[in-house]
Amino acid sequence: MPLPDTMFCAQQIHIPPELPDILKQFTKAAIRTQPADVLQWSAGYFSALSRGDPLPVKDRIEMPMATQKTDTGLTQGLLKVLHKQCSHKEYVDIADLEQKWKNLCLPVEKFRALLQLDPCEDKIEWIKFLALGCSMLGGSLNTAMKHLCEILTADPEGGPARIPFGTFSYVYRYLAGLDSDITASDTESYLSSLKENEGCTGLLVTHAGSQDCPHLQGPISVFRC
Repeated sequence: MPLPDTMFCAQQIHIPPELPDILKQFTKAAIRTQPADVLQWSAGYFSALSRGDPLPVKDRIEMPMATQKTDTGLTQGLLKVLHKQCSHKEYVDIADLEQKWKNLCLPVEKFRALLQLDPCEDKIEWIKFLALGCSMLGGSLNTAMKHLCEILTADPEGGPARIPFGTFSYVYRYLAGLDSDITASDTESYLSSLKENEGCTGLLVTHAGSQDCPHLQGPISVFRC
C-alpha cells in the first residue's frame, strides 16, 4: 500500500544545523585542492574530518609547475598537505602514508617508485620521505632544497623561506648521499664552509645555491638567529 505524500513533507526532514557549514567548507576545500578524483579525495576528506585529523586540503590553488620534468601529479602544495598530516610523527607507517597519498589522487606507482630510492619496510622517517618528494618535483638538488625550504619555513609567504641550518644540513646530506656524483667529502666541505663562514651555531638558511658547491647553482642566504 503506497504511503501518503504527507509522510515525506519537508517539515519531517531533520537537517543538522552544522550541515550547511560543513558543506560550505568542503566546497571551498575542493576548489582550492582541485582533486583529480573528487570521490577518492572526498572519502579522505570526510574520514580525516571525522577523526579530527589534518584535512587533505591545499592552502591555495596551484598553477602548473614549469620546472617539473615529468607530470607525476605531485606538487609542492600536495607535499605541504602531506607534511601537515604526517609531520607530528618522526616515523610514519608506509601503509598509512600510501593511503594519504591515494586520498590526494596521486598515482600509487609513483609512490612506490619514490620509496625505491631508499627502500624501507614498514616505516620511513618523515623528513626523508618529504626530501624524496621534493627531489621528484624538479630532479635537481637545488630545486629539491628550494621546495623543502618553502614547505618547512615558518616565514610568511613571500618571505625568505628560512629553515634551521641543522635541518638544512641533515636533508642535504641525505639527498647528496643518494647521488653518486656527489662525494661525502664534497658534501661535508660545503656544509662546513657554510657554517664556519658565519661563526654561529644557530643558523637559518634559505634555499640552496652556492658558488662553492657545483651541485647548487643559485643564491643562498644564511641568517643569524
